[in-house]
Amino acid sequence: MRALALVDGEHYPEVVRAAFAELSHDVVGAVLLGGGEKLRGVPDYGVPLHADLAEGIEASGAEVVVDLSDEPVVGPRTRFRLASRTLAAGVPYEGADFRFEPVPFAPLDVPALAVIGSGKRVGKTAVAGHAARLLARTRNVVVVAMGRGGPPHPVVTEASPTVEDLLGLSRAGAHAASDYLEDAALAGVVTIGARRCGGGLAGRPFVSNVEEAARLAASLGPELMLLEGSGAAVPPVEASRRILVAGAHQDPETVAGYLGAYRLLISDLVVMTMAEEPLATPAQVAAVRAAVADVTGIPVIAAVLRPRPVEPVAGSRVAVFTTAPGAIHERLREHLEREHRAEVVLLSGNLARREDLRAELDSRAARAADTYLVEIKAAAIDVVAEAGSERGIPVVFADNEVLPLEGEPDLDERIEALAAAATSERVLA
Repeated sequence: MRALALVDGEHYPEVVRAAFAELSHDVVGAVLLGGGEKLRGVPDYGVPLHADLAEGIEASGAEVVVDLSDEPVVGPRTRFRLASRTLAAGVPYEGADFRFEPVPFAPLDVPALAVIGSGKRVGKTAVAGHAARLLARTRNVVVVAMGRGGPPHPVVTEASPTVEDLLGLSRAGAHAASDYLEDAALAGVVTIGARRCGGGLAGRPFVSNVEEAARLAASLGPELMLLEGSGAAVPPVEASRRILVAGAHQDPETVAGYLGAYRLLISDLVVMTMAEEPLATPAQVAAVRAAVADVTGIPVIAAVLRPRPVEPVAGSRVAVFTTAPGAIHERLREHLEREHRAEVVLLSGNLARREDLRAELDSRAARAADTYLVEIKAAAIDVVAEAGSERGIPVVFADNEVLPLEGEPDLDERIEALAAAATSERVLA
């Protein structure tokens, strides 16, 4: 393979040239990353020397980047940044004892916008659902969502399945709170479910049927496909525009360090959720924003999530079941009582903890409720909806509304612009 070599001035040039000769690749260019202890003037590596990584990849036509540098010029943090930029250029990055591959994106025949995440429970499905509802007002949109509990073969789910529909799936042995079902129920668009297992440092699933699901979605003739990632895993399907959802409460190094930088470099917008105290202080919000800016200049929109019942609950005594952290439960309670005029008799954060959840459902507070308000996640269907069915208590789904903070850029305008760009690029292609 045509290789671009990364070298440093702490090695004698003749040692580097000898190393080139031992590589299994054809070294066609080099980038000097720094250091000068072993250099006497301009070094001669026997190949063209390029100013930086980006120029080197483009000018040399490199098919792989080989890192022959070392401490103290290049430490672990710098090396991951180099790896991220290399992978974002679509080129593998390898060294003495490692090799990173970019996520292989299967080509699509329709324009696509992807929503990916920096981890689990950062509000990715909420942002994807928001985007799907918005874009479906003027376009035929189909969502492809992959998850750890997705179906063995891609499944087309018509818009807005009911509680009874999901109970039927659960009773048949399926995971009835998978992201694709949440998207279909809350975004009101046709959604295709897919599964994945494992996730690499760059986000490639170890095994998935997402490409098959995307082909199925394309056969439905949508004007736009919306691809939803799973956790920090990236859909291995071509999308010309991407939105990265990150949490303000996350370590900035998780968002922008390691190969998080790769996710940023292949994205066009960051939606930073959980941007409120006590989940994240203003200093933490600023730190994540600065970490993103250190990698790329794409815009960042800070936002919070608030529950939105999909049916009226005014005047009802509601038991609320969520995955939201306990630190903001009182804020969610106040929001539901003020904006939706419900009386919250129980607010549980145990949707992902089945035993604790069952104990709460047996509590006096839960039995005093006349409505269960539940996010479509974790044990929402097989535990909460089943309890509601047994007791004759109506179950209402709760969406997570994405609300940008005051003074932030207009989220809907940015999403519309990304969708328009994705569509126009496909038409020009």
